[in-house]
This record gives sequence, structure tokens and C-alpha cells, in this order.
Amino acid sequence: MRAELKSLFSPDADPLKDFAPTGQFGILVMAMIGPAGQQGHESFDFMLCTPEWFASNIREDFKMGRHYLFVRDFDYTQLERFIREYCESCGEAPTWSALAEKLARLGKWEFEDYGPYRAPPPAW
Repeated sequence: MRAELKSLFSPDADPLKDFAPTGQFGILVMAMIGPAGQQGHESFDFMLCTPEWFASNIREDFKMGRHYLFVRDFDYTQLERFIREYCESCGEAPTWSALAEKLARLGKWEFEDYGPYRAPPPAW
């Protein structure tokens, strides 16, 4: 099984293709990725931002950098190409879950840390 980018969306810049920032920016991007050649997708979310935006938004002594993608300028075509190439770089996996774990290094997988519901033990 291989991964394929199905679409890119941003609730902060809709439509994302028309986003035209001036200066520093930070937006949430949702990469809809699914099994290549099949229907369906899941969301892998990341902050797309300039280094300056990131620096100006640090309000604590420490800031984790997971699920941030840094760019100097916004270019939709380059972003789409980067995500497609990232999907290709994940190679093949025997299951979607195994592939999604690799994709989750780019963005937060909507099912990250998901586990089936387990009823609590009965109260005594």
C-alpha cells in the first residue's frame, strides 16, 4: 500500500490556492491523504509558517516543534509538490495504519493515539 495526497485545505486560508500573504504568516493546513488509487482519506494537520511568525508566537520558555512546516514564502504549487513527494518517500507498507504512522511525522494524524473504547471495570 502506498500513500497519495488527495487534497490540501486550510480553515485559515480558504481557498488555499488563493492564499497570498504579505510578510510573516502561520496557517493550519490539513493534508487529506489516503491509499493510492483508492477512495477515502484521512487528515494530517500541520502549521505552515515562516520562521519569523513562529518566533513571534513563542510565549513560553519552550515551544515544541512537532507538526510545523517552515517556509520563507507561500507557493501553493511548491507546497503541493512537497507533500506529494513526502507521501512517495514513505514508500510501501502492508497496512494503512503502518503507512499513516510514517505520514504522521509530517502532520498530526486525525487518528493519532486512537484506541478502541474499553468499558471501565464495574464499580464494587
